[in-house]
Amino acid sequence: MACSAHLLSQRLYSSHRASPATPRNLRFQARPLAPASPGERSGSSARGRLRVAASFEQGRRQVEVSYDPQAKFNQLADQIDKNAGMTRLNLFSPCKVNVFLRITGKRPDGFHDLASLFHVISLGDTIKFSLSPSKSKDCLSTNVAGVPVDESNLIIKALNLYRKKTGTDNYFWIHLDKKVPTGAGLGGGSSNAATALWAANQFSGCIASEKDLQEWSGEIGSDIPFFFSRGAAYCTGRGEVVQDISNPLPENLPMVLLKPPEACSTAEVYKRFRLEQTSLADPLTLLKEITQNGISQDVCVNDLEPPAFEVLPSLKKLKKRIIAANRGDYSAVFMSGSGSTIVGVGSPDPPSFVYNDEDYKDVFVSEAYFVTRDQNEWYREPISSKATFNKEDLRASVAD
Repeated sequence: MACSAHLLSQRLYSSHRASPATPRNLRFQARPLAPASPGERSGSSARGRLRVAASFEQGRRQVEVSYDPQAKFNQLADQIDKNAGMTRLNLFSPCKVNVFLRITGKRPDGFHDLASLFHVISLGDTIKFSLSPSKSKDCLSTNVAGVPVDESNLIIKALNLYRKKTGTDNYFWIHLDKKVPTGAGLGGGSSNAATALWAANQFSGCIASEKDLQEWSGEIGSDIPFFFSRGAAYCTGRGEVVQDISNPLPENLPMVLLKPPEACSTAEVYKRFRLEQTSLADPLTLLKEITQNGISQDVCVNDLEPPAFEVLPSLKKLKKRIIAANRGDYSAVFMSGSGSTIVGVGSPDPPSFVYNDEDYKDVFVSEAYFVTRDQNEWYREPISSKATFNKEDLRASVAD
C-alpha cells in the first residue's frame, strides 16, 4: 500500500508541475464538484472536495483551467488496482425467510421433497475476503464464539468446492462478521457458502457462470442454490430446484424477526415430522395467491411448525402471544424454515411484551425488508438492515 501511495504521489507531481509564466490577470475560483456518478470510485464523493479553476482573459478569449486532484488520484488508483488484480473483497451475506413451506413427500435418499417460496431479506452477515499467500489452507475468523472455523464451516466447504470444480489455487483469509443468529431457520450458513462461491469466482476472473455456481452449490447444501436466484424463488426438490419468480414481494414491506435464545435442531424437527399432519394446501395455489394478492395469514403455511413446536414448546407460545398482541400491525405471523425464528410481516416493530416481559429479555429482535439483486451483481446491504434492535434502546423508546 505504501508503494502504491508513493507511486501515485510521484505521478501526480510529474503530471501537474507548475506551468510556465502565469498571466498577470489570472483569477482563481473554488467551485463545488458535481455529484458523483453511480460508477465513481468509493471515497470520491463530491462532499468536501473542490475543483480549483483558474481563468484569465487572453485577448478576447477567456481560458479556464480546471484541476480535480481527487479524480486524478482515483483514476490512477483504479489503474493500479486493475494491473495488480483483486486482493480484497467485502460482501454482504443476507439471510432468507420461507414465506410458505410445504413438505410434499419422503424421498428414497432419506430427504424430504418440499415446495416453498424463499425470499432474501435485509438482515445479513458481512464477509471479508483477502488473498492468502498460502497455497494449501484457508484461514477463517469470526466475531461470534461457537461458530466453527475449521473445514466443517460451509464457507470453507464452498471454497474447497470451487477449487475442485475449477482447478484454481487461490486460498483466502476470511473474516465473518456474523449478525444472523444460528439455528434460526434463516439460512445464514447457506448464504455464507453462496457468498464464498461468488467471492472465489470474482477473484478468479468470473470463469464460472452463475448457473455453474448454483448447480455446484447443491453438492454441499440444499438451501445454497437459492441464493443464486435473483432473491425470490419457488424452490422444490430438496430445495435445490430453483425457479425465479418475476414479481417478488415489495421491498418496502417491513417485517420483524423474533428468535428465542434456544435453537431448533433441523434433524430433530424432521425426526418428529409426520406427513399425515401436513397442510392440504396446493403450493402452486399459495404461490399464485401471494404473488397476485400479497401476504396474508392463510397463505403463510409452514408444515414444520407442529414438529418444531414439539421440539421447542416455548416457540409455539411466542407465536401465539405475537398473534394475540397483534392490533392489525402484522398481516401474517409465521415460523421460517425449521425454526426457531418467528416472522411478523407488516411492521418492523416488535409487540410490547417482548421488552416488558422478563421471559423474553433474551429474545433476538431485528427489523428486516425483502431484498433482491440484479443479474451479475451480488446482494447489497440496505441501510435499514443495520438496525438490529437493542433491548435497552427499545425500553428507552417506549419510556419516551
